[in-house]
Amino acid sequence: MAQNLYGPGVRMGNWNEDIYLEEERMKDFLEKREKGQLLIQRNRRLKENLLRPMQLSITEDGYLRCGDKVMLVNPDYPETEADLVLGGDLSLCMTLDEIKSPLSDQLEVPCGLSAAQTKIPVGRNTFIILSADRNAMGQVLRYGQNFCLATTGGFEDRMLYLSSDHRTLLRSSKRSWLQEVFLTDEASYLNCWQAAFLDPQLRLECEGCPVPANAKIILNHSQTNRGLAAHRHLFLSGCFGKEVEVAAHTHLDSHRVEKPRNHWMLVTGNPRRDSSTMLDVPKTPADDDRAPEQDARAPEQDARVLEQDARVPGQGADPGGQ
Repeated sequence: MAQNLYGPGVRMGNWNEDIYLEEERMKDFLEKREKGQLLIQRNRRLKENLLRPMQLSITEDGYLRCGDKVMLVNPDYPETEADLVLGGDLSLCMTLDEIKSPLSDQLEVPCGLSAAQTKIPVGRNTFIILSADRNAMGQVLRYGQNFCLATTGGFEDRMLYLSSDHRTLLRSSKRSWLQEVFLTDEASYLNCWQAAFLDPQLRLECEGCPVPANAKIILNHSQTNRGLAAHRHLFLSGCFGKEVEVAAHTHLDSHRVEKPRNHWMLVTGNPRRDSSTMLDVPKTPADDDRAPEQDARAPEQDARVLEQDARVPGQGADPGGQ
């Protein structure tokens, strides 16, 4: 009668082959780790470049020039059309594809865009002003002039241009289904933008005038004539936190005036401190948007005070005349 001579510690099957496969996997892992080819290492290098601190250009005369490094900021405003919005000053930022970005340490073209609550200039939100022919470096930027906005994303050998194109069935923004805004490395007329004066009644008079830095303007796409807009109520999920959608669409109110969604500022560096922007500088009463309203209400308030003093005995009148 046969007896079972195999104990629980006896290896059965292709155990020798499994050991060799495990050793080969370990050798391949160690080799990739030494060369920095692991997916986590590639993703870490990509994020380090995108979050690399950048230095913005400092303007001496208050005007923008071709070659300046700026941030595109949508200023804060009270949103009344939606309940849940992302408040504060939002800067235009480069986004990563959640599927393609972990597989490479280079930027995948075309890249998406979003608006995030960050005031620190880094690789993903710093843009360079370029002329349409890419040659007029140092020239003053003017209203109605075609220019390009490019970013390196923290990489030294890459230049991506802010672009847009007509909406199609295959290409549109993710949440609003409006005209898409993206970054591409192909130089074409789709990269051209124009700066328009904020007040439409003075827009024609300001045509050809220099564009001031850190002032509210309208950015229109040259080919489609659509304004760059930040949708604070349309949130996007990404690897950098809570961000909102950016699209090319002109939002007009009942007076045919662009809404604050289309208001942008080309923010420059602060000469007082390093690695800071002009957003850190406190506003003066002349720069405050509510200053004209307060100045207009001041005479009415003074008249009310004088009227109240005249009604109260012993105040606002000459004691000898009573």
